Amino acid sequence: MFQSFMQFLSLAPGKIGSYQRNAFAHWVIKHWHWNSYIGFGALFSHTDTAIGEGVYIGPQCNIGKCSIGKDTLLGSGVHILSGKNQHDFARSDVPIRDQGGVFEKISIGHNCWIGNGAIVMASVGKGSIVAAGSVVVNDVPSGVIVGGNPAKVIKTIKEAPHATHNE
Repeated sequence: MFQSFMQFLSLAPGKIGSYQRNAFAHWVIKHWHWNSYIGFGALFSHTDTAIGEGVYIGPQCNIGKCSIGKDTLLGSGVHILSGKNQHDFARSDVPIRDQGGVFEKISIGHNCWIGNGAIVMASVGKGSIVAAGSVVVNDVPSGVIVGGNPAKVIKTIKEAPHATHNE
């Protein structure tokens, strides 16, 4: 029922659609902050999800079981899978769909940027950037830029001085 209604709401355009998606998400998802945005066509597959304050989820995203920290941005078409062990396939005599699997809760730290079309199936540390089109299969440390398939560290980000409330 959850997935069906979320799919229905994902098709509502404009500001009204955004408000409807936000209201429904706040009602059924475990932890949802009102000051977050769900783009057109974005889908959620699990209610065991936590979305922090100021999170932007771009159009056409597919969000699995995860926790997304505050002020994180997801570009268009980002897929956050529920880990990399969702399907077992060890036995050739049993269909893959019947072999089971494990859903893991993926953690995306606060103040991250996940570029368009990235696929994330491992956790991303706070303040990190995942380049567009990257495939994250191993945990990403905090404060780095990763890219590629599989995603590898490209650069360490210098920590900026902390802003004061007066700036």
